Parts: sequence; structure tokens; C-alpha cells
Amino acid sequence: MAGAITDFFNYLNQIRFWDILLRVVLALLMGGVIGMERGKQGRAAGMRTHILVCLGAALTAMTGEFVHYVLGYDGDPLRVAAQVISGIGFLGVGTILIKGRFQITGLTTAAGLWAAATIGIALGTGFYLGAVMAFLATVLTMTFMHRFEYRVTHKNTRFGIYLEISGTEHIRKIHDYLVENYRVTDIQVTPPRTGIANNVGIEAVVHAYENAQLTPDTMSRKLEELDEVLYSIESI
Repeated sequence: MAGAITDFFNYLNQIRFWDILLRVVLALLMGGVIGMERGKQGRAAGMRTHILVCLGAALTAMTGEFVHYVLGYDGDPLRVAAQVISGIGFLGVGTILIKGRFQITGLTTAAGLWAAATIGIALGTGFYLGAVMAFLATVLTMTFMHRFEYRVTHKNTRFGIYLEISGTEHIRKIHDYLVENYRVTDIQVTPPRTGIANNVGIEAVVHAYENAQLTPDTMSRKLEELDEVLYSIESI
């Protein structure tokens, strides 16, 4: 017992106070900067959430080091910290919302929380170089890369469309019209959403490709100009 107490004070007398303070301050700053960007985007997991995740991960890693090297317990000093990686998934999944077949939000926020946790673990173990590099890469990705991503992907957007026609005899004609004019895929004949007898519902996936002017609203208006189409809306 006396030996453990002696080891504890020896541990504190080594420049550990400033080392721990540095790790905590860096976790606070890095987590805050990452979360600040998410806060500007109006996400629920903002600056405070990311700070707490990064601080908690850093403290978990430091606690593992303390238990192993100071108290002398056998085992992997990062065993406890490893649970942060899987545990953060429960927090991250709470930020993901599925609004429709092609509308999912919160994935970047969830990934940011996971990145903040790993940065905190790196800081907690004193792996400053790796933490700083990962922090800069995370901030760069979350702040600037979305512009590049938009330029690359906005021409390949897709959406679902639903239209209701006046009878089964028009299915082939409408099918061919959709394929030839809008390059649709995954065409499905469904029961009519209005419940009106003899009406037929058709759902399809539309790939905008290079046509930036093609939106669910513009396509619905065009389809409703056809005599066979009763109405058309975006399918989500």
C-alpha cells in the first residue's frame, strides 16, 4: 500500500501536471473547433457535444495509462479507451435521420463525433503529432471538402417520382416515355395511392445526370401534361 502511495506522488512530481493539462486543453480546443463547424450547419451535435466527446475520450485514455503505469495493474492500458470507439456509435446513431429513400442527414456529424473521439484518445496517450494531423484533416474535410463534394456529385443527383395513371392499358406507353425521356430505373407498378378503382400507380428512380434543371417539381409538371397521367409527385 505504501509503495503504491509513493508511486502515486512520484507520478505527480514528474512534469505530469502540465502534460495532463496540455492534453485536456488540446482536447477542448480541437473538439470545439470540429463541433463549431457542425453548429454553424444547425446540427444538434455542435461545439459542446464535440468538446465533451473529445475530453471524455482523452480522459479515458489517460485513466488507462494511470491505472497501468502508476497503480501497476496488469493489462492493456488502452483497453478501456478502446471501448470509446464502439460506444461512440450509440451517440452517433442518434444524429442520423432518414427522411426518405434518398434523404439521409447526420452522417457527417456522426463521423465527426467518431473522429473527435479518436483524436481525444490520441491526445490522452500523448500522441500529439497524430492528433494534430488528424485534427487538421478533420477540419479541412468538414469545412472545405463539402464544396468540392458538391461540384463532383451534384450532377449525379437522383430522386424518386410517383405518378398515377388512369388505367392499366397505359402502363407500357408511360413506361417507354419515362425510359426514353428521363433515363429512369427501378420502375414499379403499385396500387394507386388515391385508392380510386382502375387507377394505377407507377414509381421510378430518376437520375438527373448532367441535367441540373431536372427537379421533382419540374418533372411532375411535365408528366401531368400527359393525358394518361392524373397527377405526379416526388416519392420519398
